[in-house]
Amino acid sequence: MESAEIVSWTRLLVLLLALGIAAIMDLKDRRVPNEFWITWAKPAIFLWTLDLLILGVEWYTIATAAGMVAYASTAVIGRPTIGDILSGKSLDILVSIWYLIGIIGVVQGLILHSDEMLPVISGNSHESAEIWWKTFAVFIPIFLVDIAWRLRLIHGGADCKALMWVSILVPYWASIPIFYPQDGIVLSMPPAIALLVWGGFAFLVMPFIMIVVNLKRGEFNLRLIWHAEKMDITKVLNSHVWLLTTTACMPDGEIRIVHRTRAPSQTPTVTQLESEIKELVDRGVEHVWITRKYPLLVFLWPAIFPLFLFGGPMSYILSTIGI
Repeated sequence: MESAEIVSWTRLLVLLLALGIAAIMDLKDRRVPNEFWITWAKPAIFLWTLDLLILGVEWYTIATAAGMVAYASTAVIGRPTIGDILSGKSLDILVSIWYLIGIIGVVQGLILHSDEMLPVISGNSHESAEIWWKTFAVFIPIFLVDIAWRLRLIHGGADCKALMWVSILVPYWASIPIFYPQDGIVLSMPPAIALLVWGGFAFLVMPFIMIVVNLKRGEFNLRLIWHAEKMDITKVLNSHVWLLTTTACMPDGEIRIVHRTRAPSQTPTVTQLESEIKELVDRGVEHVWITRKYPLLVFLWPAIFPLFLFGGPMSYILSTIGI
């Protein structure tokens, strides 16, 4: 195996291991500490640096890569302020120097290759320009994920950090082995965004799994079996779930047990949840319908497999419609 191929396979192993551990942590505790991402950022940065050194790139390309890492790091270590720098805090000064190096790399790259973006897209550019634009393009998934998190399109901070980390670990498609790549596709979504899309497809499989599981348990409520399951009411408070079973007052004044199809629009407080559970217990309810709160990371991990098997889904969509 050549050096670049070894780096690619190592990336894939790191991706599987790190996202797998993060998914387990997020599923269990609904939290992945920043220390986790700082630890796993080290092999990601090392592999990207090694990759660039193997390619023999210019200094400004390495500086641009450093700038992309600096941008992603703000999700974990924050941004240094002028006050922190003037107060002489060593970490903030070092981070500021890191940002400056990145900015210099980006500016130098734009000066040299700003007129070569279209040749890069068409596949007719010089190698140095292609590598620099691929490096600079890592900004796109990091920026999109950052905006999505700020707009609460992605709710979990761990999900946001995971996708930024993937952007650094797998900066472009040549970074990992693709078993069945689509030939002739030059313009495609970044690997991290492709992973997110594949994760969405993985989420669509969940209803079929839930239907099979519920049918095996003898549950036939067609409104609920595709997304919910029954749980012992004593376990609800200590589980990450939405409670769907509740009480409702009928027009004739009778209080009945009902099962909502959708989770509540607002997360109930612990006190509210305890009150609902107590009322159900008082009415003799032992098992309730719930839907689990699955973090996005749980779906990103299995999405790794179609990612390295087929690459990005856009490639197949474009080829299907003849583009």
